[in-house]
Parts: sequence; structure tokens; C-alpha cells
Amino acid sequence: MTAKPLLTALLPLVSDLSCDLPDQERYRRLLQAMRGLLPCDAAALLRLDGEWLVPLAVDGLSADTLGRRFRVSEHPRFQALLSRPEPTRFPSDSPLPDPYDGLVDAAHVDLEVHDCMGCPLMVDERPWGLLTLDALTAGQFQSLELEALQAFASLAAATVTVAERIEHLALRAEDEHQRAEVYRQASGQDKELIGQSKAHKRLVEEIRLVGGSDLTVLITGETGVGKELVAQALHRASNRADKPLISLNCAALPDTLVESELFGHVRGAFTGAHGERRGKFELANGGTLFLDEVGELPLAVQAKLLRVLQSGQLQRLGSDREHRVDVRLIAATNRDLAEEVRNGNYRADFYHRLSVYPLQVPPLRERGRDVLLLAGYFLEQNRSRLGLGSLRLSAEAQAALLGYDWPGNVRELEHLIGRSALKALGQHGQRPRILTLEAADLDLRNVAPAMQIVAEAPSADLPLPEGGLREAVDDYQRQIVEACLNRHQDNWAAAARELGLDRANLNRLAKRLGLR
Repeated sequence: MTAKPLLTALLPLVSDLSCDLPDQERYRRLLQAMRGLLPCDAAALLRLDGEWLVPLAVDGLSADTLGRRFRVSEHPRFQALLSRPEPTRFPSDSPLPDPYDGLVDAAHVDLEVHDCMGCPLMVDERPWGLLTLDALTAGQFQSLELEALQAFASLAAATVTVAERIEHLALRAEDEHQRAEVYRQASGQDKELIGQSKAHKRLVEEIRLVGGSDLTVLITGETGVGKELVAQALHRASNRADKPLISLNCAALPDTLVESELFGHVRGAFTGAHGERRGKFELANGGTLFLDEVGELPLAVQAKLLRVLQSGQLQRLGSDREHRVDVRLIAATNRDLAEEVRNGNYRADFYHRLSVYPLQVPPLRERGRDVLLLAGYFLEQNRSRLGLGSLRLSAEAQAALLGYDWPGNVRELEHLIGRSALKALGQHGQRPRILTLEAADLDLRNVAPAMQIVAEAPSADLPLPEGGLREAVDDYQRQIVEACLNRHQDNWAAAARELGLDRANLNRLAKRLGLR
């Protein structure tokens, strides 16, 4: 390759370094130019984060690749690339498994990648990440010069350096305590916020905004949206990040033990109290206390919590001695606490003390293509767990995920991927090199009960009502909910359990149907 084509490809990218561009656009242009100069079927830019490689941009790979997190120790090719400062080209017949097998976005996606080369990105003389190129055709890279890839790697290192410095200066200008990224996990990649949708980016921006303060945050959202992950991100973005984050699930304890768990107890305070014990508030002193399912707290405990939040003083159960604590409180609930206050089930003063900064976590159905990124994250987890070379989604399976309503949100997606992968693997007599999940493997059913009955009954017996199909479905759901409530004497929690719904989701449905 002559110097002229290389220079022609690099010049526009050099000019980008002085432009005010979003990071994603910088990385996209980089990969696009690289593929133009070094023809291949796929390219990727990955950041090294501890023992993981995190894709920042991909070109020619499936959409879910951006959500995957590759453990370096499980991928020999990544290990080899990171072990050498210069570019590496693997032989077409290399026995090392390729992490992108089955992920190349081409007509024959089940083909294993045949040619692969890559180069580490060095920032401040340390490996920052990788540039990788892959081809489905054997021998495609044999005639290419590695010097061109090295030049791109140098430019890519400059690109990420510019992007990180811009981000660092912006955060420092707002608040010195907010420099920690909310995406980065000191303890690993198992608790990461993943997404690129507008709704997700708004949430991340709010986390960054309020994280550095000591304001009490009330995280709300449907079941399974990831409220605990948001609480962890808030703690990491705070100036208490090096102090403990203590969690308590208020719904997992009987009323008689909640007070002891929160405030501690002394010996003899109640039957079974054989010694002194510190409560969650004291354990979280200097750090953050996260109360999950805070809507389940009894009224009596709410009153005592209010005093602690206002004065910072508490008494262990059975003791008159005061203990002072410095704790930042984060709470989460899937209930409508304002409605609970109106119904007399929740203290208004405690609710207002909790909701100093309300933070709504969007449901998965409002996050668009984030479902594919999250699916990729869970696919890679299950690939590793099941010992597979590659675990991927067919185009039809991706469409099914995008078309589903996700009443259980991210938690439902996680369980679905794990269950589907296990079932699909069980259908093979021999362990496949690449396991593809089809739409049928996902077995998604997003049909309302009334729609199922309409589909099963003879059409001649089902005249369409004046209000149309939507009104017929609403009327059927209204009858089902009313009958269930009557059976349980208007006990909404019991009705929700019978209907297989979260209580907050049942409340929303009841409001839409005019039942509340």
C-alpha cells in the first residue's frame, strides 16, 4: 500500500480531532475510514476496562455486539493482541476461537470468521483498548500492510485521548466530585448500566447531576427496570464512593424485624436478641444507605425513620443511648407513593422527605433498540456459562425482541435469554460451535387474554362491538380485574398475585380502565 491512499484516508480524521463531535460520531468515522482503506467484513473499537473489553463502536457486526462485555481471559485472540505493542495478523487456519464468530452482519452469518487482525491502542504508554478487523474470506488480509493498521491505531489513540479529555474537563467544570463514570464498575462488569437510547441517556445524565450531591433520591419505576443498579451508580458518582453502600430490601423482612435491621438492637431487646447488633444506618455511616421496596415500610417505622433523617440521631432497639450517623439515603419503589399517601397508607411527611429528588427509571419498552444491547450483554454471559464458542440471535429473533412489550423489563429479558439458550442447546445432540437463538426459541407471547380468546373462538360468534377491537379488549380486561378484586375483597396485592402482575402495573391498568 502506498503512502498516498493512507494519507488521503487519515487527513479527514486528523481534522476531526479539532472538531466538537460526540464520541460515538468520532469512533464511527474512525471505523468507517479504516474499513474503506483496509477492506473487511467487520471492524470494532474496544476499551479495556480491568479484565473486560467493552465495545465502544462496531461496523459490520450485529447490533447486540455493543452490549457484550468480553472477558479477556476467555478469548485467546484478545489476549494475544493485548500482549504485543504492534499489530497482529492471525493465520486463516488459526486454531484460536474468534470472539466474533456468528456476529458478523452478513448474508451467511453462521460462517466462522476466517481472517482476523488487530492492534492495541496505547494511551500514556499503556494499553487502553483494541482495534480489530475481521473477514469471512480466508486470506483476505494476507496482502495488506500492517503499517496501515498501525497508523490507524495511533490516530485512534489520539481520538480517544481527545474524547476523554473533553469529558474530563466538562465534568470538572461542573463538579469535582463527579469525575467517576457512572458506567464504570470497580467490582467488575456484572452491575453495568447499558444503553444508548435517549431515555437511557437522560437517566444517566440525571444520575451524574444528582450523584455528587447529598440529596435524598427516590428511584421509581416498574419492577425489573434496574432500580438497584441506578442506586449503585448514584453511590459511585458521589463523594461517598469510597465509603460503604449498604442495602436493605424492606419487603423481604417481617414488620417485627424491620426496626432492628435499620437501627440495631441491644441484648434482651426482644426474644432471640442475645447480643448487641448494629443496624444498617450505623453500618452505612459515612456512606450510602439504599432502601429497596421502601413502599412496604410499616407506618410506625416510617415515623422513626423520619426522625433519623431529620436529626441524624437514632437509638438501637431496647436502648436509650443516642447514636449519631452521617448517611446519604437512596430509596426505591415500584409503587405510586403519592397515591398511597392519598389513600392513607403512607405518611405524607415521610414521602416528601424521601422524594427530595425523584428519579424515574424508564421501562424497557420505551428504550427502543437498547433491548438488543442488553440482549447482547446477557448472551455473552450465557455463552461463557454454557461453554459455547458463540451465542447469537437470528434476525427474526431480534425482531421478536424489538416487538415485545416487556412487562417484566430488563429482569424478564435476562431470564428469557438464559432460559432460551439452555433450551436451544438441549435440542442439539452435539454441542454446536455457534448456537443461534431463533424467534421460536424465545417463545414470546405478547397477546392480551381477550385477543387469545378471539383467536380461538369461531369468528361467526364474535360480532365486533361499536367501539372497535380496543374497546372490546378493554372491556374484557375490566371484567377480569373486577372479578378478581371481588374474589379478594378489594385486596389489590392479592389480586395482582393471581393475575400475575406487579401491583404497580395493576394500578396503572386499573386507572386506564377507569377502575380507580
